[in-house]
Amino acid sequence: MEHFAEREMDSETKTEPMRVLVTGGSGLVGKAIEHMVKQEGGCLEGEQWTFLCSKEANLVDLQQTRAVFEKYRPTHVIHLAAKVGGLYLHMKENLNFLRDNLRINDNVLQTSHEMGVTKVVSCLSSCIFPDKTTYPIDESMIHNGPPHDSNFGYSHAKRMIDIQNRGYFEQHKHRYTAVIPTNVYGPYDNFNFENGHVLSALMHKTYAAKKEGTPLQVWGSGTPRRQFIYSLDVARLFLWVLREYDEIDPIILSVGEEEELTIKDAVEMIADALDFKGQIVFDTSKSDGQIKKTASNAKLRRYLPDFTFTPLSEGIKKTCDWFVNNYDIART
Repeated sequence: MEHFAEREMDSETKTEPMRVLVTGGSGLVGKAIEHMVKQEGGCLEGEQWTFLCSKEANLVDLQQTRAVFEKYRPTHVIHLAAKVGGLYLHMKENLNFLRDNLRINDNVLQTSHEMGVTKVVSCLSSCIFPDKTTYPIDESMIHNGPPHDSNFGYSHAKRMIDIQNRGYFEQHKHRYTAVIPTNVYGPYDNFNFENGHVLSALMHKTYAAKKEGTPLQVWGSGTPRRQFIYSLDVARLFLWVLREYDEIDPIILSVGEEEELTIKDAVEMIADALDFKGQIVFDTSKSDGQIKKTASNAKLRRYLPDFTFTPLSEGIKKTCDWFVNNYDIART
């Protein structure tokens, strides 16, 4: 009889609906996951989803991290929170980015361990890849040499998540893993000229140039190549990783290598989307950052051969429309 009761308890524990805590829930990817969960049927019956923003808890602080975990008692964590900035801010403050991100990540992962969280999916970034490398880059190459100098602090802190995940599995058998999206863009991004991601900053600049009737000033030569992925596509893939992906090793979330295109091509798509007819000037006195960081999505395709990505022109149009319609609340 006891054995039966134990078995019954086991099966109950296994089927208990997830309580998911999303750190960095008010950012670009957090908002996209929230959209999928609340409006696209991404939430299964009985699940509780909490989207945490930095106002509720400063995750650099261990006590605040513990308090928020005590409050929500998550069974699963999607860890998106990070101290981030644009290329130029990273170049000025590498040490701050290193220290703050090491603390945030250790606090979240160790608190998850202490509170018995079943699974953590953390978000890495394609800027963690080695600077001197062969292309395309895949998941096995993350630690093969130093990252680009421009944001070495942030990159090394992010790489350590992968190392910690390995440690939590070896020592405690936890299934903590990570995803590596390439360049994400979409609604709720940071559209600030200096600190924003490249596409969003360019959307804001184009919008302003159109309004003021001035030329569009693009920082750099326009020649670097990038793989851009729409935030709602990333959100769909995050839900799949949370529910289905069982590896500890990270997985790259990206469009295919053939989808990589230059900043110049992207600027032209943005100009089209915002109906900007003025002059476009490339300021080559400004740094380009990495010329390319082509990532392979072969591993993702082995798991999900039929996943359909939003075409870039369509995603840019949707994001530009969102920015124009939500200018008052957008991060600018």
